[in-house]
Amino acid sequence: MPVRIRLRRVGTKNVPCYRIVVADGRSPRDGRFIENVGTYDPRKAGENFKVDLERVKHWMQRGAQPSNTVRSFLKKAEKAAAATKAA
Repeated sequence: MPVRIRLRRVGTKNVPCYRIVVADGRSPRDGRFIENVGTYDPRKAGENFKVDLERVKHWMQRGAQPSNTVRSFLKKAEKAAAATKAA
């Protein structure tokens, strides 16, 4: 199984909050993980996630595959980083 970059739920009942983690594909959703690389708060409006792009790129170079949701966060984060560099 490949290493995955995915969401890990840490919120309480009816108050979801997630961490973006690097984990073995065989481990359960909220189980063991290798590294925490970001957060996602779906209840917050606007910019509701933070991602360490350097660490994500490091893991993707070593074969980690992001989940569909995390892939969309990475696209948004890369666009925001490119916009701040251009300004």
